[in-house]
Amino acid sequence: MKKLFLYVAVATSLAACAKGINSTQVWLTSAAGDKCAEQENIVFQEGTVDHAITIHVDEKKQVIDGYGGSLTESSAFVLACLTEEQRQSVLHELFAEDGANFSVVRTQIGSSDFSVEGKYALTEVDGDTEMKHFSLDRDKEGFSAAQYPQVKDEHYDLYHLMKDVWNIKQAQADKTYRIMASPWTAPAWMKDNKKYYERENGVARGGALLPQYYQAYANYITAYIDAWKQEGVDIWSVTPVNEPMGNDGGWESMDFWPQVETEFIKNYLAPTLIQHGHDDVAIYGFDQNIFEMAPYADAIYQDSLASQYTTGMAVHWYGSTIGCFPETLEEMHAKYPNKTIFHSEGCIDNLGCPPWDGVTEPVGFQESGWFNNDAFWWDKIATDWAYSTRWAGETHPKYSPVFRYAQYIIDGTNHWLTGYCDWNIVLDSIGGPNHVNNFAGAQVMIDYKNDIIYYTPYYYVLKQFSRSMRPGDVALQVEYPQTMKTGVDCETQDIFLCAVEKTDGSYAINILNMGPATTLPIQLGNHYAKVKLPASSVQTIIVKLND
Repeated sequence: MKKLFLYVAVATSLAACAKGINSTQVWLTSAAGDKCAEQENIVFQEGTVDHAITIHVDEKKQVIDGYGGSLTESSAFVLACLTEEQRQSVLHELFAEDGANFSVVRTQIGSSDFSVEGKYALTEVDGDTEMKHFSLDRDKEGFSAAQYPQVKDEHYDLYHLMKDVWNIKQAQADKTYRIMASPWTAPAWMKDNKKYYERENGVARGGALLPQYYQAYANYITAYIDAWKQEGVDIWSVTPVNEPMGNDGGWESMDFWPQVETEFIKNYLAPTLIQHGHDDVAIYGFDQNIFEMAPYADAIYQDSLASQYTTGMAVHWYGSTIGCFPETLEEMHAKYPNKTIFHSEGCIDNLGCPPWDGVTEPVGFQESGWFNNDAFWWDKIATDWAYSTRWAGETHPKYSPVFRYAQYIIDGTNHWLTGYCDWNIVLDSIGGPNHVNNFAGAQVMIDYKNDIIYYTPYYYVLKQFSRSMRPGDVALQVEYPQTMKTGVDCETQDIFLCAVEKTDGSYAINILNMGPATTLPIQLGNHYAKVKLPASSVQTIIVKLND
């Protein structure tokens, strides 16, 4: 009888091996209309397969911080134009466990270009170095329906958006939520030009922080963390300033050169955070385009005290529309392997904006037809701020927004990015409001006049990434076969893949296919699968090989 039982057990085990291991979840977003749609499970067989993309399960890399978007005053304004039911439905879809479950956001300290009227700080009293007049009240003011007739809730503002998202996360089992806070500028009275920015009389600059106000500025950032702590909301990280290299005075900004930022972190910001009990708040340096990161990383990390206080570099993607600068990311990791690189901002910038003087192809520069039109987001017709400029060369061609997002995040994950935070979570149908008309795309775009809430196709891609690559998951080494094109941009490679080992021991695989339908062999440890990839699609697979 024992022999019979052993025989049955062995036979059952062999049959299970022959059948393979089914994935536990498959999601698909495609140009054909799939939107994070559940698919049939994929079978992984034991063994090896030729010409596969290989996921090296024993070669673990960076720990994932998360994926999400930014909470701005402009987003709050658009949400104030909805009914309470509509607003909560949008926020639930973005942040709740049964939605995208975004785990990281970024928000502004004071005004940014994506403020409705802009040019404000959270203390505007000249000489208030001890922050006695600091307050979140400016973010609580709401919007007057008399001034803005489209507003349905006059009391809703950035403060209430911050609280709403925090409450959604706290009410669910998965409470993982990280807030990065960034000032676009110090209060104007702390700066050499006494302005939030200037572009007049031949001058185009944000201005610089006066040395006598370094401590006051550290107090300002710390006061923001203190204020939200009193509201029951924890700030995860800060950057000293958004885009320290400036933006030619186009909107709120402040010059903060590498040596200045280094001195500010080590002698002012970090000590002040520690003094206020915020030693758990991470400091990220830089906060601008990847390819310009090195001078900031070198200055900060080669100073032992500044390096001790700095978790990593925050980066943006506006230096190119075709790649994540993998060589720069690899160089920075090789040089500073114990530091992280987190993507803090990216968007479809300059959306529908008229060409400026440096553009050589003005007719093709200005986009149209993006709202409630999925084809726009899949087609290779979007431009960015540097399209057809003489100095940009071939790094800023027209692109497909969905492909750009998916390729950047997947390839960035393969080259040490710990996460991706998008720019505004919600904007109106033209990509605003923006007080300097610097319009942009967003995950959710809303025509409040006609009561249309439009989730753009790239939102569903971010939803798949956020659901499958959670904070604490670990990126794995991916190797492309010699038979596959191995370029580093969207012009030379159709398929991109990244993978993580999840905290429960399962694996999440994200695949972008920018070409026609095909079958892709994938080697995952000692198992393989032949995965059917629809044309123009992003597919997510979650599988657990062992119990």
